Amino acid sequence: MMDYIYIGKIVNTHGIKGELRIKSDFERKNIVFRPGFVLYIGKGYVPEKIISYRKHKDYDMVTFEGYNNINQVLNYKQMNVYAKRENLNLENSEYLLQDLIGLNVIENSESLGKVEEIVYNGSSILLYVEAAKNFYIPYNEEYIKKVNLDSRVIEVNGAKDLIL
Repeated sequence: MMDYIYIGKIVNTHGIKGELRIKSDFERKNIVFRPGFVLYIGKGYVPEKIISYRKHKDYDMVTFEGYNNINQVLNYKQMNVYAKRENLNLENSEYLLQDLIGLNVIENSESLGKVEEIVYNGSSILLYVEAAKNFYIPYNEEYIKKVNLDSRVIEVNGAKDLIL
């Protein structure tokens, strides 16, 4: 598994005091967006410690330690934001949605395909499965019965009915 987990993207600055606007669909925002947590910015994974956080509309607003002027953070615009997996303190049975990419989808011992992408459509989360006929599976208890990261398998129920 990857050491760095994609959290979102810095889409703009906000105000003149160095606050950054992050667009994020990350499912564990309560873990990463809090004062004292270190995020990693851009391809170089530059570590930055959060000193303040707030929600604003659909954005996660942060300020980093040592920055108090818009000119100091302008170079971070349009950069991706990451967290280290080890800093998320996940239990052994816990996983992130992006961990499902590449897993085989199985229903009644029959392989239906592989998860290629996680799609956030606003109201729900869908797993995009690549197969002879590509299809989507809603990420909920009705369809997803068991996830086994060790054997790289997602056991599903009723997903065959979703293939058109």
